[in-house]
Amino acid sequence: MKSAETETTPPVEAVIHDRGRGPEINGTRITVYAILDYALECWPPDRIAAWFDLRTNQVEAAIEYIRDHKIEVLKEYVKILERCERGNPPELQAKLDASHKKFRELAEQVRQVKARADAEVHELIQRHRLGRTEENANAAPHGGP
Repeated sequence: MKSAETETTPPVEAVIHDRGRGPEINGTRITVYAILDYALECWPPDRIAAWFDLRTNQVEAAIEYIRDHKIEVLKEYVKILERCERGNPPELQAKLDASHKKFRELAEQVRQVKARADAEVHELIQRHRLGRTEENANAAPHGGP
C-alpha cells in the first residue's frame, strides 16, 4: 500500500549540498544544523519533516549526512552555538538597534494614519446615515388624500 505522500506528489530527491552556508537539503535553505537541533531532541523524522514542511526522506537524508560526517558537523555546530552565545558585536548591534528604532517609528506613523483614516470613514458613514434620516423625515407622505 502506498502512502498518501507518494500518491499525491512525485518523490523529491533528498540530496544534501553546500552552497556556502553549510550543508543544506537540496531545494531548500534548511541546513543539516537546523535538523540536528530537533534530532538531538529525539524528534522522529516525520515530525521534523512536518515542522519544516519537508518530506520525510529529505529529513532522513539530512540525518544520514549528519551520521556520515559526524565529526565535521558537530565541530561546526559547536562553533554556531558559541557564536549565538556571544551575540552580535557592539557595532552591529548598534546598527540593528537603530534600524529597529526607525521601524518602530514607521509602524507608529502607519498606526496614526490608519487611525485618522478610520475616524474619517466613521465620520463619513455617520454623515451618510444622518442625511438618509433627514431625507426620510422630509419626504412627502405617500398615499392618497
